[in-house]
Amino acid sequence: MFLNFLDELRAAGIPASLKEHLILLEALDREVIERTPEDFYYLARATYVKDEGLLDRFDQVFAKVFKGIATTYGTQQAEIPAEWLRAVAEKFLTPEEMEAIKALGSWDEIMETLKKRLDEQEGRHQGGNKWIGTGGTSPYGNSGYNPEGVRIGGESKHKRALKVWDQREFRNLDNTKELGTRNIKIALRRLRRFAREGAADELDIDATIDGTARQGWLDVVMRPERHNAVKLLLFLDVGGSMDPFVKLCEELFSAATSEFKNLEFFYFHNCPYEGVWKDNRRRFAERTPLWDVLHKFGHDYKLVFVGDASMSPYEITHPGGSVEHFNEESGAVWLHRMTTTYPAAVWLNPVPEQQWGYSQSVKIIRELMNDRMYPLSLSGLDDAMRELTRKR
Repeated sequence: MFLNFLDELRAAGIPASLKEHLILLEALDREVIERTPEDFYYLARATYVKDEGLLDRFDQVFAKVFKGIATTYGTQQAEIPAEWLRAVAEKFLTPEEMEAIKALGSWDEIMETLKKRLDEQEGRHQGGNKWIGTGGTSPYGNSGYNPEGVRIGGESKHKRALKVWDQREFRNLDNTKELGTRNIKIALRRLRRFAREGAADELDIDATIDGTARQGWLDVVMRPERHNAVKLLLFLDVGGSMDPFVKLCEELFSAATSEFKNLEFFYFHNCPYEGVWKDNRRRFAERTPLWDVLHKFGHDYKLVFVGDASMSPYEITHPGGSVEHFNEESGAVWLHRMTTTYPAAVWLNPVPEQQWGYSQSVKIIRELMNDRMYPLSLSGLDDAMRELTRKR
């Protein structure tokens, strides 16, 4: 049952497994939803789709399999399904309406005329009884009136069209786009590693029931709260060329704060040197020596830099290269110390990846990070979290 649906999902690049297919069938057998197309759609989508970037593709497959609408994920051009039109007409039109249609010619002739007019027509048409447009009495178009028309786009007013032939205008979910806080949270969750540490202040219901059954009296068992045990050091580049990316960095910072209980953050400008800070308004008066950071936080912390890496190459490679102070050691030296102390390290760059090749400083930072620089997009963030997960 629905094996054609499974095949179409796989053909469209959605990794649907047989196990998921059996789960869907079991859910239908147990009647976990109302027997409506809408409920089945949401159940199937929740079962098969694990990546938000595939939601639009799933919609196209679902429409093709269950609604008879041609999709664009394949290589063939969409054709008007005349057989489908005949079936719809026989089901919904009255004999009188069918006779009126026959006066215009056969179904094949109507479809052929539609294709010819699409080829002949050069622009938008309003009104009339021949061309494809809006209003008027032509059998083709929308917002007009013809009992045997083929509506092309628009909204139906008379509900009398033989076929609704509408172009998809939905925006695909693109996993290369810079997305909001919710999507960033989803990507960051790949880095989660749950553990129970700290004070036992949460009731363990299963252990309490088991202990009570064994002892014969109420045996209350407490346990530490389960939380994300991953430790994260977040270094954020601020000011200058990072100003256009303030909103995106705020969303990332907000998502990281909510996802990681053990999160420490610091700011830097262009390249980290011997001092970093937590308050940009007092960044000259209240600085934290980077040596203190390296000695305070253990090697098990994950290190994440966020910056466009766009600066003068001398700010990275030479002492005294900083634009704000005289740094006795180059930024490259400090980056090497940080990535050596924290082997699990990545650099997130808000600049689109196709532009990285134009900046010499981006190339240098990327080399210092051992090519662990990723674009600050949903797919880039997902790849970065995979990299951090590989290094324990």
